[in-house]
Amino acid sequence: MLAFLFHPYFPPVMSLLFTDFASWQAHCAATGEPLYQPVLDYEIEQKGRTEAEIWTGLQRAYDVMRDAVHTGLTEDMTSRSGMINNGAKKIAASPITVLSPEFKSLIVRALGAKEVNSCMGRVVAAPTAGASGILPGVLVTLQDLHKLDDHKILEGLLVAAGIALIIEQNASLAGAVGGCQAETGSAAAMGSGAIVYCLGGDVDLTFAAVAITIQCMLGLICDPVAGLVEVPCVVRNASAAAIAFSSAQIAIAGVNPVIPVDQCVAALGEVGQSMETRYKETALGGLANTTRGREIEKMVLVQDVNILPDED
Repeated sequence: MLAFLFHPYFPPVMSLLFTDFASWQAHCAATGEPLYQPVLDYEIEQKGRTEAEIWTGLQRAYDVMRDAVHTGLTEDMTSRSGMINNGAKKIAASPITVLSPEFKSLIVRALGAKEVNSCMGRVVAAPTAGASGILPGVLVTLQDLHKLDDHKILEGLLVAAGIALIIEQNASLAGAVGGCQAETGSAAAMGSGAIVYCLGGDVDLTFAAVAITIQCMLGLICDPVAGLVEVPCVVRNASAAAIAFSSAQIAIAGVNPVIPVDQCVAALGEVGQSMETRYKETALGGLANTTRGREIEKMVLVQDVNILPDED
């Protein structure tokens, strides 16, 4: 797996510049820089690489994302537990369609890319492996719909990384810390912000998309069945991609999120802190604690245990 752009623990330089969205916005207003530029500068400084090398790394990450989408739709996606079984291909081939073709493609791509992760394939953790289908589904669909070149998508990736940086500092990106709202919620916020930026939205509209997305994802628990990042994680990647698109559409139309983005992030952190431990990736509550969830847990555990011979 490829790690996405930033490690969870950041050197102080970027943190001092951008501890919140207001600081990022003020910096760009003062310098006239596009949103992605200070994030690019941070990457250059912290990694000790040239600008060309950073763009090359971004391209490599996006290529892996596209490959994951393709793999999820063309290869056998059956997980060891059996809970994941080629869902993306089944949706793509379904004779009954309740969505527009474009909407269906988004769902299929996000779900397929996450199935690659559940089947131990290569993905970009953006920002985590558990949310690794969201940005690929969002960006590949965005590029397909609007015929954007790769470079614009790479700029969007930098914007998404900056969004993740600020959420990480003020809330969390991890399901074990803040529930699924922190994991798929952050990825959806990254995606919605990238959409609005790539379509020419200004800073206010881009950050409004982030705020609206967080509002839609707030409170979602992390309850993986049998402790595996499969159910309900895969289908949540698809629904989070849909929320990213809907939030971007709402924001780019100029609808006011009312609650400023930094206050939305603070709410994300507050809810995550108050969430009970059983709802934070422990497989002790929610869907993991249903009768069927416990049955699956026993089957998976028995399957994975190696019985040692009696020494006597």
